[in-house]
Amino acid sequence: MNQDTSGNLLIVDDERSIRLSLRTILGNFGFGIVEAARGEEALSLVRTEPFDAVLLDINMPGMGGIEVCRLMRKAAPRLPILMLTVQGGEERKVEALDAGADDYITKPFQLRELTARLRAAIRRSKTLGDEEAAILIGDVMLDPGRHLVEKKGRPVHLTPKQFELLHYLMMHAGRPIPHAKLLRSVWGPEYGNELEYLRTFIRQIRMRIEDDPANPQYLVTDSHIGYRFNESIEIPPSGNAGQTEDRAAGA
Repeated sequence: MNQDTSGNLLIVDDERSIRLSLRTILGNFGFGIVEAARGEEALSLVRTEPFDAVLLDINMPGMGGIEVCRLMRKAAPRLPILMLTVQGGEERKVEALDAGADDYITKPFQLRELTARLRAAIRRSKTLGDEEAAILIGDVMLDPGRHLVEKKGRPVHLTPKQFELLHYLMMHAGRPIPHAKLLRSVWGPEYGNELEYLRTFIRQIRMRIEDDPANPQYLVTDSHIGYRFNESIEIPPSGNAGQTEDRAAGA
């Protein structure tokens, strides 16, 4: 495997057999592997050692994968986190994305799918927009080089995947982007039908950049097509900006 697609992985799973299997498989593809059997151990490792990505089981005894993901995201905002889930757990998958996960892999998984998603997550994390100019639309500013988003001059905290999705939409402001194109452009060519990804991430971004997430002005829905970042925003006079963040927009 090419060195530019390898990286140091933290594998978090309470089942030793799964950890050993993943260590063998991914090690053969050039990944450096560190293992953790419990969530508390994984959090300690993330806070003290550099990793390129984390493969985190959603179901673990003690501190569960969702809570580990949420705390891990706070400790390492730009670290790609991929969750290992089981078939049929759609609500848990959405909960994982809400907690800050960038992606999930459903068990049993195909080796090609697993390695492709890991490589893509690491590659995007390392190369995302390093040399591109800042974008200012209305009172939302996105600076790829500094990995920074501001709303009215105040920092907006986004996960790596939220940032990447917002970046793509702002780069194509004014153009409706179909669901499948968004998925393939941001998550990779093997995607296209995972609409729950977009609904969850669009809702998360609206909560952070819209004055009223239930009536979005920036990130709008084009019915039966996809999403569009509005290129002509009229900035209202200051005074009525802050709506509460607990009003989620239906994507």
